[in-house]
Amino acid sequence: MGRRTGFKIDVRRVITALTLVLAAYGWLSATAVVRADETALWAALRSGGHVALLRHALAPGTGDPADFKLSDCRTQRNLSEEGRAQARRIGDLFRANGIERARVLTSQWCRCRETAELLQLGPVTELPALNSFFQNREDREPQTRALRAWLQRQDLSTVQVLVTHQVNISALTGVYPSSGELVILQAVADGDVSVLGTIATD
Repeated sequence: MGRRTGFKIDVRRVITALTLVLAAYGWLSATAVVRADETALWAALRSGGHVALLRHALAPGTGDPADFKLSDCRTQRNLSEEGRAQARRIGDLFRANGIERARVLTSQWCRCRETAELLQLGPVTELPALNSFFQNREDREPQTRALRAWLQRQDLSTVQVLVTHQVNISALTGVYPSSGELVILQAVADGDVSVLGTIATD
């Protein structure tokens, strides 16, 4: 019988590292990015230099009605009561993980603004670069470039929460988040971003 060396393998960390390597080489889809240890993700967010992208909370349906007007929430797809409760829970999750206040920026769409406000993490500021381009796909590339440029200009020493849409998050990171899911990323050189992992909130 072989002698024990006392060397222990953290299987979860090995699987995480292997999954990230496979994703980097295209052997796994971008949406298969492993959920890293959530404790480490929250610690990274608190430490500065990182950003939390948040897909707005539950809003039944897809896209927006044909009579959509940005200035009129009645013409938009909005949060359900379940979505409002989810947004409040997400705010509670931040506080439970040591983040009482944050710089909160949002798409101008009502479902995003309401999500951002219900987090109760601080004043909410609109950022047009976070606006949906679901119905105007020609805006995908220029708007994503604008968001990358914006990220590069920011002082990320404080916690930043960006509330936006699935199409925006997917274009920037390659991740397809669920409603209310957080994507934790780090802005790196040349306007690129590095995805650390995701945090499910339901």
